[in-house]
Amino acid sequence: MSPPSVGVQGVPAANRPAPRRSRGRLFDVLLNLPGGLITSTLILFTLALLLYLSLRVNDGQLLGSAFTFANLTQAVADPLTRTVLLRSIMLSAIVTVVTVVLAYPVAYFLAFHAGKYRHGLLFMISLPFWTSYLLRVFAWKIVLAWNGVLNSTLMGLGLTDAPLAGLLNTPTAVVITLAHAYAAFAVLPLYICLHGLARNLLEAAADLGAKPHQCFFKVILPLSMPGVMAAALVVFVPTVGDYVTPALVGGPASSMIGTLIQAQFGKANDWTAGAALAVVSMLAIAVVVLATRALVNRWVLPR
Repeated sequence: MSPPSVGVQGVPAANRPAPRRSRGRLFDVLLNLPGGLITSTLILFTLALLLYLSLRVNDGQLLGSAFTFANLTQAVADPLTRTVLLRSIMLSAIVTVVTVVLAYPVAYFLAFHAGKYRHGLLFMISLPFWTSYLLRVFAWKIVLAWNGVLNSTLMGLGLTDAPLAGLLNTPTAVVITLAHAYAAFAVLPLYICLHGLARNLLEAAADLGAKPHQCFFKVILPLSMPGVMAAALVVFVPTVGDYVTPALVGGPASSMIGTLIQAQFGKANDWTAGAALAVVSMLAIAVVVLATRALVNRWVLPR
């Protein structure tokens, strides 16, 4: 057996400390420390506070004086809550499908065909974030109004004789507005996933005689499903609880669970009931997300 290698100071190389590795670990800890503190203090504390309020009695005190499960049971048993929550999930599912379907070709073009224009196009996709979300919603309200931009254009082109009804204050308006608002959130994870695909796999598929559409459906689409799931998650979760968009461009038939939660915390001043609605909606979202992930892992993702 050969003797161990010896360092410059007579210490075996295998036994010498690794100061660079220790410094690297310390740097990683310090780098992740601010994010960890923000996550623990803001997000986890907020969730814990919501859960705590949902289990408190509404007796006029800020945090209640006793524990009870009545708020949660009432939130689950209330037919209005179930109807609005189901409507919220359905509308958010439609928004997610529409957004991901429209964002995928954009991300595909950026990843494979944009070339030197890629960074400029990514910059243009991020431009809507430079304006307020509320202003973008108001813009769609102007576009979809009875005498708005869309109806005026259609009538000016002679395509319609009268303004189209059913554009504003409908679930369709909510879907259009939310899909536009979250389109960039869907494009970015899809682009990252598609841009990271190994090009040698595509070349191998082409060498084996696969046509472009076969290469897409057999190689690119299955391998990009993690990006599709990430984009769907980024769009679905926040849109379920959105209350600004249904309030501005949706009618009574478009009210979502966020509207009920906002009403409890606002006009009703019943924080315990609002917290219970928030907890129930989060649990429902978690069930839908986990069930969808299980189905995708079982039937869609490549093995």
